[in-house]
This record gives sequence, structure tokens and C-alpha cells, in this order.
Amino acid sequence: MKNNTWIAAMILLLAMSTMGIAACDNQGPAEEAGENIDDAADDTADAWDDTTDDMEDSYEDATEE
Repeated sequence: MKNNTWIAAMILLLAMSTMGIAACDNQGPAEEAGENIDDAADDTADAWDDTTDDMEDSYEDATEE
């Protein structure tokens, strides 16, 4: 009897794991929107870094003797 319970528990665990993996394949609209927001934030950070680098270069050029 204990062996059957263990086998049933393992089958249930395997089935639940398979369903969980299958459910993660499809992204919903909220997940896509979140990724778009993340991409926009990354692009903004990159643009800010480029701008500050350009400002530093301009400052160095202006203060050179």
C-alpha cells in the first residue's frame, strides 16, 4: 500500500511539473508589456550614459589648455 501511495505521489508531482512548464511557454499581454517597459528603461539608461559621456568629453575639451 505504501508503495502505491509513493508511486501516485510521484505521478502527481510529475504531472504538476509538466503543466507548470507548459504554462510558462505562453506570455500574456501583461508579461509582454512588462518586457516592453524593461526594454524602454534599458534604452533610456543607455541613452543617459551616452549623454553623460558626451557631456564629460565636451567639458574636458572646453577646459583643456
